[in-house]
Amino acid sequence: MKKVTTLLLSALLISASVFAQEPAQKGPQKGHTDDNKFRQLKDQLATPNSQRNAAGAPGHAYTQQKVDYVMDLRLDENTNKLYGNETITYHNNSKDNLEYLWLQLDQNMRAPDSQTPLAESKGANGWQSPAKFVEDNMGKAKDFGFKIEEVKYVDGRDLSHTINQTMMRINLPTPLAPGETFKFRIKWNYLINDINVDGGRSGLETFPDGNINYTIAQFFPRLCVYDNVEGWQNMQFWGRSEFALEFGDYDVKLTVPADHIVEATGELQNEKDVLTKEQRARFEKARKSFKNPVFIVTQKEAEANEKKKSNKTKTWHFKANNVRDYAFASSRKYIWDAMAVNINGKTVMATSLYPKEGNPLWEEHSTRVVANTLEEYSKMTFDYPYSKAVSVHSERQGMEYPMICFNYGRPNPDGTYSDRVKHGMIGVITHEVGHNFFPMIVNSDERQWTWMDEGINSFVEILAELDYDPNFNTGNLPKDIVRYMSLDQERLSPIMSQGDYVKNFGPNAYTKPAAGLYMLRQTIMGPELFDYAFRTYARRWMFKHPTPADFFRTMEDASGMDLDWFWRGWFYTTDYSDMGIKEVKTLYVTDKQSDRVKELIKTNPRAKAYFESLGDLVFLTDKKEDANTGKIDTYLKTLPADKKATIKSIPKYIYQVEFEKPGGLVLPLIVELTYADGTKKREKYPAEIWRKNDEKVFKVYTSDKEIKSFQVDPDLETADIDTSNNSWPKQTENKFDKFKKSVKN
Repeated sequence: MKKVTTLLLSALLISASVFAQEPAQKGPQKGHTDDNKFRQLKDQLATPNSQRNAAGAPGHAYTQQKVDYVMDLRLDENTNKLYGNETITYHNNSKDNLEYLWLQLDQNMRAPDSQTPLAESKGANGWQSPAKFVEDNMGKAKDFGFKIEEVKYVDGRDLSHTINQTMMRINLPTPLAPGETFKFRIKWNYLINDINVDGGRSGLETFPDGNINYTIAQFFPRLCVYDNVEGWQNMQFWGRSEFALEFGDYDVKLTVPADHIVEATGELQNEKDVLTKEQRARFEKARKSFKNPVFIVTQKEAEANEKKKSNKTKTWHFKANNVRDYAFASSRKYIWDAMAVNINGKTVMATSLYPKEGNPLWEEHSTRVVANTLEEYSKMTFDYPYSKAVSVHSERQGMEYPMICFNYGRPNPDGTYSDRVKHGMIGVITHEVGHNFFPMIVNSDERQWTWMDEGINSFVEILAELDYDPNFNTGNLPKDIVRYMSLDQERLSPIMSQGDYVKNFGPNAYTKPAAGLYMLRQTIMGPELFDYAFRTYARRWMFKHPTPADFFRTMEDASGMDLDWFWRGWFYTTDYSDMGIKEVKTLYVTDKQSDRVKELIKTNPRAKAYFESLGDLVFLTDKKEDANTGKIDTYLKTLPADKKATIKSIPKYIYQVEFEKPGGLVLPLIVELTYADGTKKREKYPAEIWRKNDEKVFKVYTSDKEIKSFQVDPDLETADIDTSNNSWPKQTENKFDKFKKSVKN
């Protein structure tokens, strides 16, 4: 019966679309460029070359630099200053001669002469506390920023250098040739910012009793990335768009108060010097505990430790190989627990440091969340290559570094906490530990393309959170981006925008890319195709520097899907999704020609010849009184028995649905049919259904059961910003209206 119905529909469409066209204009016409949503994206992607090939993989000539650091650091708790002496070895693995080297001086973003405050538009505040008024208008600027004491050759001679705000250029005496290394020293210090007073991605938190929690990062001059194709990635740091860094080996000695507990990027080299015999025994026990965390420092011990203050120091020695950055945490207040995680046969340690103010929430969840994150991210990408992942509690931070991250989520003083605080903590730990994969290993340029680390990481975060708690509200699903995509266009930026000028940074860099990739996995590609391609991207570019083009090309290359329409719409534009039902017609088989067909035959010789060539025909009509299946009955009688056995009965119900697309995005069209008996059926049409008409498409449904309703996007999978046109018959209140009300309440 399907073949018969197709024939009828074909005749109907031919008469409507071919013969009803207006006569072609005579004479020359003005041409146009291809603006189809499915045109190829090649004009917007970098041209493939020997460094990055057309499949999205590193090319045969791909190279990247290596930078090694040896650092001696001293934390002065009395002055809250950090002193550093670092020796840097720069390996030029490129094919280029380098005339100079560029380093990042991130702490200069808050220096007294920083350009960052001057670049912000800020009017008068109508109300504020006296303390805030005094700080903003009467206080002296704090002496933040790097104090560069020395820049020297390793033999002690002064090395020429130039500081430009948050960047420092090392002026090489002669160009550094391919394959050569250059070694030099920098001595520096800086005043550590209080994150609760001065803000910042790292710094210190002072507790009422005077104890301090130090979570320290971006604390040393570090090399920018040099790329064979793009050159030095030396954009200034304005405080928001993060970092592009080279991989290398670190040898770091940290001198801190003797009663502090320290964790850092890398392997601890001198356990016997800094840990007690009991602490070492507990850590050995933790290395064999795969189900529950083991305390290395208990809360009782931490509370006793924070009541006194040592005037002596200890030096903790760490080494880390093949990492792109370095961070550490230090405090006498820390409770310390750890557990083992099995990553495909390799034992990795999940660890947490937190003051008593974090309990009971942190001892219940932090290390378990770290372990879950390592497991789930490894499934989606590659086996976690480092030996540990550390979560450190800080009241107002959420920031990531290799092997260590700083996370918020603090209960009330009496130890109680809301679900919001709990889920916020679980979410931020998952997110920041996940950053070990993106961008700490798959090392994109965060300064230019924030979404490549924040957005991709937020996507995998969804899967890890739902594994930890199937009812977790991730906040990164397609339905969660609707409100943002509904904003006035002047408040929107394409995802493919440099982060410093994006107006709504969070949704743009985190939620929209994450929601788009979730949609790509669940709705467009399917988990099997998506996961294979995603793992291919992660493994191709682990410990390398991918670009957006590498991601887009790999996802297509490894899946066999043309996704240019998706990248263009979701990443390069601010178009929104809006699909719906414009009209539903109930049709009937008839032997009567419609008035439209009669008019075509009368006025169009081609149409008349066409219909005559077809011979005896049946038609579709919306007039029930004209229904007549006699000709089909007669035709069926002429069929042999074996053919009849394959034919279904004449459908009792025929519906033509016209779907509209007011939104600019092309996405799959998901339709749910509900029959009179309450049963449902779902059809999913690929985005390619919109290839030839970007505004409307038609579908015909035949059935032996009456269809009572049609629903577009019933599970809110496509970020449809207006669901008022998603139902037929039109509903007074639909699922998304209820969702919006629940969010409001």
